Formats: sequence, C-alpha cells, structure tokens
Amino acid sequence: MHARTHDGRAFRLLTIIDEYSRECLAIVVARRLSSEDVLDQLTQLLIQRRLPDYIRSDNGSEFTSKTVRKWLDSLGAKTLYIEPGSPWENGYLESFNGKLRDELLNMEIFDTLLEVQVLTQRWRRHHNTVRPHSALNYRPPAPEAVQPWAAQA
Repeated sequence: MHARTHDGRAFRLLTIIDEYSRECLAIVVARRLSSEDVLDQLTQLLIQRRLPDYIRSDNGSEFTSKTVRKWLDSLGAKTLYIEPGSPWENGYLESFNGKLRDELLNMEIFDTLLEVQVLTQRWRRHHNTVRPHSALNYRPPAPEAVQPWAAQA
C-alpha cells in the first residue's frame, strides 16, 4: 500500500496478515520498502512464530527478488504469487488493506512518518484485540486475554 504525508511525500506500508486467524502480524511503514525490509520483517516473525507452509504475496519487486525467493526456498516455505490485476486471489489481505485505508489512512492527515508509524500500530492493536470480525463469529482475531503482551506494545 502507499499513501502520502501532508507535505506530499509518499510512504509505503507492508502489511502482513495470517489468513487463518485474520490477525495482522505486522505493518511496516517506510518511505521506501526493499526486499531487505521484507526479509527483516519475515525473520522477526519467524523468530516469534512457526514457519508457514505458504507465503502469499503480490508480484512487487520486494517480494519477487532473487534474494527473497532464495531465502524462502532455503527455509522450505512455498510462495504463492497472485496474478497481476487479480486482487481476488489475495482477498483477505485486500479486505484488510481496504479497512486500513478507510478507517485510518483516509481519516488522518499525517505530518510525519513517525506519526504514521505510531497511529498505524495503534490501529493494528485495535484491529487484533478489539475489532470484531464477522468471519470469527464477531470476535477479534487475537484478544488481549490470549496475548497479554499486546497491550504493552
């Protein structure tokens, strides 16, 4: 995803969700995102969690780089790239990104990148611990009772 701060400068967001639980695992905000940024975030998630069987992504250069593909292959994770122009192949993430845009990005005027990062993490915590999801019987994907550290982050 991409958006702009009030001064017109672009920033990008790398959103990572668990398709099964609908939990947002990470939102990385930066002026530019590279394959190294993807590897850094995936490494952090793999330290905290188990290796998924599949990682689904779009065909952005930060995901299709030889470095990322080689790293995922060495771990034994399979990749599922969606076809360009076929957002329905990644419906959970597209739905999540739409909510993020409607509920946060379109509702705020961001002055700094730090402000975007702070508000995005606050929105992510709310999404995971408070916001009901119809697919989960109107419960949040990762309620604080299950993950007490969520309130501290």
